[in-house]
Formats: sequence, structure tokens, C-alpha cells
Amino acid sequence: MKIIYTDKCLEYNGRPESPERVKKTYQLLEEKGYQFTEPEPASEEQIRQVHTENHIRRIESGDFFDMDTPAWNNIYEFAKLSAGGAVKAQEVEGFSLMRPPGHHAGENGTALGAPTLGFCYFNNIAIAVADSDEKTLIIDIDGHHGNGTQEIFQGSDSVVYLSLHRYPHYPGTGTESKDNYINYPLSGDTRDEKYLEKLDEGIERALEMQNYEQVAVSAGFDSYDNDLASLALSESCFTEIGERIDELGKPTFVVLEGGYGDISRRVYNFLTGLESA
Repeated sequence: MKIIYTDKCLEYNGRPESPERVKKTYQLLEEKGYQFTEPEPASEEQIRQVHTENHIRRIESGDFFDMDTPAWNNIYEFAKLSAGGAVKAQEVEGFSLMRPPGHHAGENGTALGAPTLGFCYFNNIAIAVADSDEKTLIIDIDGHHGNGTQEIFQGSDSVVYLSLHRYPHYPGTGTESKDNYINYPLSGDTRDEKYLEKLDEGIERALEMQNYEQVAVSAGFDSYDNDLASLALSESCFTEIGERIDELGKPTFVVLEGGYGDISRRVYNFLTGLESA
């Protein structure tokens, strides 16, 4: 699988959504022989498919206050580039190893009553899915619920959203399943076996709803044991998650979301599973 990456995404700090975690992952994947390609920034036309003009202008101007999602210098350019990474990943069936993440960003900013943007500025995976105009199953394995992605595609007849996430936890959403979204709120002591059981169940439910042209993965790695949204998963569990998605046999692209500290081995294990066929 081709990795979408540019070291430009390391040029702002951000805590705990830090550049070091992405840099270490890049270094490991380079060592393992992966091929890399650089993204182009997403266009405003592409971003407008999922975000309001007001939200785009706020990010461009930096005229906003969010407790955990600061208006860093040039954040508009970083956010467009990360969204462009997701678009490129969809085009080449690759993995966008870019930051900032995106799945908490809703149409006009915060989504479904969440208190903050959760380190997210534009919803990268939503922009890529909307731009592709394909029937899509989005599988969100981040330990936090992707409230922005659910909000953007709620009621869509071409996208189904499946999320497994810790609850109660930030952003406090994702407690019910309805229409085209399937949510599994899980406890912090879930562990591998139960998680994989629920993932299998969720995928089966999603497959009953539609015939998909592609799978898009919001790949967060903070469900790992002792991370910010821990579900007590082991590193090897991410290989098994990748294998289950690979078994769907659909064109697949992946967009990095959360996961903090050194996520490199988790990402590599996930990619190994995703490429197991």
C-alpha cells in the first residue's frame, strides 16, 4: 500500500497530537520498504462538499478559539494539505500518514454538541469520500467517536458509517445506531477478543445495508492499551483489524486519525493485516 506523506505536516507542534508520532511512523515504514507519495492541498471546492463557508473562513483567518484545537500559524494550509492527503489516498488506495486529523470536524465546526474540535480542523476522510462520489463503508477504529463524520453523512443514501469507540469518553457521542450509522460504545476494559467480536458484528450489519464500491478507514490507534481512549487493545490486535477489513475485498483507503505516543508499530501491524491477502 502506498503511503501519502510529506514532512511539511511536521512543521507545527500540537500536543498531544504531536509531529514526533508521525515522524517515527514514517521512519519505520521507510525502513520496511514502503513507497511514499506527496499530496497536494485539497481545493476549497473539495472542502466545500462537506464544510460550510463560515467554517472554512474561520480556519483560514484563525479567528476562532478552541481549547484543544489552537489556531496555529498557517493552520489553514496544514489542514488543506492533510485533507489533500486523504483525497490522494482515495485515488491510489493508499494510507494518508498526515496531520492534523479530521473525524471530529463537523459541517460548521464542532459536531453533535461536542465541546471542542478535538484536534481536527477539516474532516479529511469525509472530504475524500464526498469527492470520490462512490458508495462507501467508512470504518472508524479510532478510540474516540467520529462525531464529525457521522454528522456530515447522517441520512446519506451512499455512505454507511461504522464506529467502535470508548464510552463514556470524549466527545460524548455515538451512543446509538440509526439509519446509516452503526455505533458500538465500548468500555475501557474491552480487550482484543470482545473488540474483534463487535467489529465482525458491525461489519456484518453494514454489509446488509448496502453494496459498497469502496471502504474508507478512519485509522486511529488510541484504543491501544493505556492510550488516550484505551480499549485495552494489544499491538497485535491492529493486525487482526486490518485482516478483517482486507477480507471485505473492496478497494480501500486509510486516513490517520488519533493515537498518541509512539504509534509506529501499531500502524505497521495494521498495514500488515490490511495487506495479508
